[in-house]
Formats: sequence, structure tokens, C-alpha cells
Amino acid sequence: MRLYETRAARVVPFDPPGSVVRLYVCGITPYDATHVGHAATFLTYDVLQRRLRDIGHETRCVRNITDVDDDILARAAAEGVHYLDLAAGALRTFGDDMEALGVLKPWSAPRATSAISDIRSFVGRVLESGHAYEARGSVFFDTSTAPDFGVLSGRRAEDLPPVAPDGAPEGARHPQDFVLWQKARTGEPSWDSLWGPGRPGWHVECSVLALRELGPRIDLHGGGSDLIYPHHECEMVQAEAVTGTEFVGHWMHTAMVHLDGEKMAKSTGNLEFIADLRHQHDPMAIRLALISHHYRRPWEWSTDLLVGAEEKLARWREAGAGDAALEEVRAALDDDLDIPAAVAAIDDAVARGRGVSRARGLLGVL
Repeated sequence: MRLYETRAARVVPFDPPGSVVRLYVCGITPYDATHVGHAATFLTYDVLQRRLRDIGHETRCVRNITDVDDDILARAAAEGVHYLDLAAGALRTFGDDMEALGVLKPWSAPRATSAISDIRSFVGRVLESGHAYEARGSVFFDTSTAPDFGVLSGRRAEDLPPVAPDGAPEGARHPQDFVLWQKARTGEPSWDSLWGPGRPGWHVECSVLALRELGPRIDLHGGGSDLIYPHHECEMVQAEAVTGTEFVGHWMHTAMVHLDGEKMAKSTGNLEFIADLRHQHDPMAIRLALISHHYRRPWEWSTDLLVGAEEKLARWREAGAGDAALEEVRAALDDDLDIPAAVAAIDDAVARGRGVSRARGLLGVL
């Protein structure tokens, strides 16, 4: 299998060292329903897992839940609900969406709030390593001490924009320094620590949860390309500051999905929700529409895509059982997870009147 590796900026062999493949995929902040862009990302890693299992690997996929951060707290305050109640409702919808789309359940789905003790310990270790500093009740990672900060983006640290969208946070020495432990704010949840009451910074939870669940080095870390900077840059340097070893063997990122010419994102409200779509369309057709684009190329979502996917799926189902196109699909998936080529191979086999059930199974479209 060959996959594009973000850090190397090229397609390279993906050859995990053991039979168990340890994957970490950044999950959701549960304050809204699952949109098409999120689902496309999770489906990409779902097909990857299916092929790895087909090869003979066991996969252990961890997908975190960010159940405390600025976005969820702001939405909870606006709606007048407890932030954990808001999260619970969004997680129920998310679970229903993923089940409907046939996404494999993660090996582990830990919440940020389940790891407060681990996070406090981790922050203490970063401070001890000399890569962090305390300022005004918060703890910041000092990016000037991390020569590799910027390697995922292919830029020098001094050329990177500020980590926080509104500039360097209060107390930070450099614009690129990021919060490990955030000083408590009035009216927000907080936990005691050696540095005063506060809560985890956004980036710290993923490093802590990945290390806790999967060990000091994971085989593949995935997420959307919008997470390369700052989130994954921050994850990498803080984890390696603690362990002293390479955090991730292979970094993999999915391109953005657009709607009406703009990136689909919660921050802009430019969204199409899976919960709405699956009540009107066959969920397997939604799945097929979402995976029929190469994961590294941005693409435009339209509900018109579902019409073609529904027609295609009907033809595939009529084809019945059989192994036609199986090896072609395997070869396509091993070639940088080329799902469009795999879909084309199944289409061709169906056009020739051949059964394709096992080939469809690799794509999870059953």
C-alpha cells in the first residue's frame, strides 16, 4: 500500500511494523450535527481500515471527542444549556449518522473531559522538558524550542501565522506559542491544577489521548487538511517533547468539501447535514456519493450527486454476488486510496454483467 504522507509531501509506502495498525483520527466537537465534510473525512478512514483488515491487519482506531472547548461552551451559553447536555445530544445524532453510513465503530472514542488528570500530568512533563512556560495562570508551549514546528506545513516556524486566529493570547511570548493549560474564565468549567484553575487547551487533548490509548508512537494520524496547521503541528511537537521519540509514522489528510463555492465548515454555517440527507435518501447512496472523490482533491458537494449515486447503487445491487473487480479494487485502494478508480472498476464489472459483492464490501457499500 502507498499513501500520500503530508510531512514528506509525496506518496510513500505505508508499511506498518506489526500486524496491529494503530490509527488516530481527529473526531468531533459535539455542538452541532454532522455535516457532509465531516462525514467524507470519516468515510475515507473507514475505507482505509476495511482495506487494512482485508490485508490481514487488526486496526485500532481512536477517534476523540472534544467535549469542552471554546466553541461548545459558546453554543451552550447561547442556548442556555449545560455544555455536557449539548454534547450528549450532538453525540447521539453523530452516532446515528455514522451507523447509517456504515462507518466502523472506533476501537476507542475517549472524551477530553475523561483525561483531565492525564492532561495535567502531560502539561507538567512538558514544563519539565523545558519546552513550555507558565504565564498568568496559563501554560504555553514555547515553539522557539521546537525545530520541527512547521514541518507538516512545509514552512519555517517564523513564517507561520499566529496559532490563535485573533493573534497571540495574553501571556504568550511568541505568536506561534499555543496554550497547553488555559486559565479559568468566569462562568466556564474549570479544574484545579498546580498553575491554578483552568481547562485544557484545544491541541493538548489529542496528543494525550493518542499516547494514552495507543502508546508512544502511532502508525497513522488522520484528519482534515484544515487541521494541519495549527492543530497537528502542535500535537506533534508537544508529544515529542514528552516522549523524545517520533509521535506519528504517517500523517494523512483529506481535502476540503465545498458547498456553493465555499469550504463547508461550522464556523461559516455553510453546511449540509447528514441527518437531513439520510431521512430523504438511501444512506448507502450518500456513502457512495461521498467516497466517489479522491480524498486529496477538494470537491463540490451537490445533492444532484445523490441521484447518480442512487442509480449506480441500484445497478450494483442487481449485479448480485461474485468476485469480479475484487483485485482491481484492491489495487486501486493500495494506490493512494484511489476510491474513484475502485468505483470505476466495479462499474465496469457490472456493465459486463458480473457479480461484485466482495468488491463492494471493500468500499462498505452493501
